Amino acid sequence: MPWGPASAAPAGSGNQASGAPGTPAPNATPTATSGRPARRLLVLGDSLSAEYGLARDSGWVALLQQRLAREHLAAEVVNASISGETTAGGRSNLPRLLRQHQPTHVVIELGGNDALRGLPLDMSRDNLRAMVRAARGAGARVLLVGMQVPPNYGARYAQDFQALFAQVAREEQAALVPFMLAGVADTPDADRNFQSDRIHPLASAHPRILETIWRVLGPWLKAPAERPTAATKG
Repeated sequence: MPWGPASAAPAGSGNQASGAPGTPAPNATPTATSGRPARRLLVLGDSLSAEYGLARDSGWVALLQQRLAREHLAAEVVNASISGETTAGGRSNLPRLLRQHQPTHVVIELGGNDALRGLPLDMSRDNLRAMVRAARGAGARVLLVGMQVPPNYGARYAQDFQALFAQVAREEQAALVPFMLAGVADTPDADRNFQSDRIHPLASAHPRILETIWRVLGPWLKAPAERPTAATKG
């Protein structure tokens, strides 16, 4: 697997066309409406969602906007992803974002930078759990996007890191995409899908990333846009 230790810096460092370190991704504009109740989707991610190293509007979040428009789904997408973001940063920023945007759906794509920095798994787990609870408490449905690290991090660490996403999703009744880079990082020719840092996918890989996320997200957004209570299953 190409991503990870080949570059010791946290995801989001270096030069790129967009998604500069510590800089939020540009907010998406509302998609075309179809007369159905509007949904507001908040994406809280790191450089993998903030178009690190990519031309503007070529990452999976921008492709999601385009797909929603093609399918005439009334939805607004707000990309609050920040290159280099950790679960701690996301946890700190989320309350403000929930107040500001009042989303009906929240996608949490964080954790990769925690692993690259060697942060304790318990801390990442607690931060993810707190974010899911905060979003659900604000009446939003929550999708947790999982990540993996390559085996040279150590088999036990890799297994425990992968498992924490499923654990949080199960315990907090959130939906789950088990591995964001499925079909991108786990193929025999995976090198061709990545930028030179061996961490960030090329633009050509982002349609595949969107397909992986859409399998869970699409049915959600096609369902009635009622705001769930905090006890409603994700």
